[in-house]
Amino acid sequence: MAKSSVRLKLLVDTQTKRVLFAEVGKDCVDFLFHMMSLPVATIISLLKYQGMEGSLTNLHGSIENLDASYIQPNKSKDTLLKPFVPAPDSSVPVLLLGDKPIEKKFYRCSCNNNITDNPRAICSNCGRAMTIVVAYVANPRVQETDDEGGFVKGVVTYMVMDNLEVKPMSTISSITLLNKFNVKEVGLVQEKVVNLGMYEAVILLKASLQSENVLTEVFLKSTWI
Repeated sequence: MAKSSVRLKLLVDTQTKRVLFAEVGKDCVDFLFHMMSLPVATIISLLKYQGMEGSLTNLHGSIENLDASYIQPNKSKDTLLKPFVPAPDSSVPVLLLGDKPIEKKFYRCSCNNNITDNPRAICSNCGRAMTIVVAYVANPRVQETDDEGGFVKGVVTYMVMDNLEVKPMSTISSITLLNKFNVKEVGLVQEKVVNLGMYEAVILLKASLQSENVLTEVFLKSTWI
């Protein structure tokens, strides 16, 4: 069953008040990678109450407010506003409300010659409305016994940078990063364990579109909370 929160261990430079990087498990990386599959309209729907900047929210609102009489009879506004979101693997944490997949339905008419995903479509063969729901039977999913699900393997701990760059964790890379960030006193670096839940996931999604210091913005700056 998919988790509703994941754990991150932040390494924080207390002098500059920034997150250097986070040590995370497979579940966190799976969630971050899954964000890349979200349609633009789904992202806007998630962020429109978070003060999302830019013009896409205006475009989204225009579609919402446009009277249905201006839409082509064989089209639906929901096609644009509520695009089909592929169901994530059951092991991927469901942290965004838009992650719930929309059930895809198919329809036919009585002549059985054509199929459509639009219940208002007219059959090109017999001219009747295609309103009879057709059951979709997917190919059985073959899963290997060693398949963990998700996107990445859980054999290592992963490192997520403040800008969301992801790489496998290693002692050498940690030392290299401390030198890269010019951390002179290791005593100034503190660990901070945080949970990434549904609320934080939305804030992280917003920050990822506006900042190069995502983890710092989400977990250290109160302006995002």
